Amino acid sequence: MKWLHQLRWKLFVSHLIIVLMAYVVLLVTANVLANLGLTGFAPLTLGAAASETGQLGTDTVSTTNALQEQFQSVVQQSLLISGFAALAAAVVVSLFVSRRIVEPIQTLSQVSRRLAQGFYRERTIIYADDEIAQLAQSVNQLADALDQTERRRLALLADVTHELRTPLATIGGYMEGLVDGVVSANPATFNLILRETRRLQRLIEDLELLSRVEAGQLPVIARAIDLRPVIEEQIAQFEPLFSSNQVNLILDMPEQVPQVWADPDRVAQVLINILVNACRYTPPGGSVTVQVRVDDHEVRVAVIDTGIGIAAEHLPHVFERFYRVDKSRARNSGGSGIGLAIARHLIYAQGGEIWAESDGLGKGARFIFTLPIAPQMATVPVEPVVISETA
Repeated sequence: MKWLHQLRWKLFVSHLIIVLMAYVVLLVTANVLANLGLTGFAPLTLGAAASETGQLGTDTVSTTNALQEQFQSVVQQSLLISGFAALAAAVVVSLFVSRRIVEPIQTLSQVSRRLAQGFYRERTIIYADDEIAQLAQSVNQLADALDQTERRRLALLADVTHELRTPLATIGGYMEGLVDGVVSANPATFNLILRETRRLQRLIEDLELLSRVEAGQLPVIARAIDLRPVIEEQIAQFEPLFSSNQVNLILDMPEQVPQVWADPDRVAQVLINILVNACRYTPPGGSVTVQVRVDDHEVRVAVIDTGIGIAAEHLPHVFERFYRVDKSRARNSGGSGIGLAIARHLIYAQGGEIWAESDGLGKGARFIFTLPIAPQMATVPVEPVVISETA
């Protein structure tokens, strides 16, 4: 019976035990005291006596009074004894039940304090099958999430330190060479310094955008928009980059696409983040296809590449903050594991969904997001939706 493992039923049963014990003690005590106290009193036949004499005699009255006093004494003693028995039972049962409740709560409190102090590897073990055990399991799950987040934060600090150190060292070395006259001041040198500077700028912009997203300072103003010009603009913008990497960029979009309820600037940001990743992980000779399809209540946009693919164990985590599937490759190409996390927040804030699919390593990947179709005659923008950590 699973209901017996619930805390409320345990408390109910404990109170029921106290009441039953008091009732049983009262019943037994009353019977025992009645047998002992009323022994020696002859049965009264008051009706017969009254019929013979016409009145109660003095002996009969005194006997009745004594019997009444003795009965009251038996009742009082029974109530007193049963009350003490119920009190003792309540103390014993309460100590037992409270121990089963208070000790796990104290353990949870200690673990919570340790988690608040930053010790994210603290865990609690409660051998029970009630609500407190479920609470302990939830606390452990929270501790696991905090531990993973802390590890990624530390990994991010290490990655950002590396990302900043490498271009800064390159820029500093070349500038010292220019000052000392060791390095010639030619276009190649200036282009190298410019490239490293842009790499720093890109990393700083990603970190700033993620900070604004998580601080709830990035509004999303959705309205009815045409999706075609937004996508075509990004295709035209990225065409030179894909051509330089010898990757074909293909647009597969039907002629008629209904208006979507979205913020065009935020949709462009999402496409930029996904297209940059697709270009980064697709080798020369491959292709990236931006595919648009219309469903009943939404428009689905998929960026399909023929790149290195994603292993199954990484798919659930690619949109998490600071998560990078291939750290060495991402570091060499300047990735920081931030872009997809930003894209997820932006799509959720516009009422859509976003996910990743892959058939495995070497089989490419598909990044898909949806946007709701705009209601008819909808032209007025809605109030800005502020992105928060729970988005």
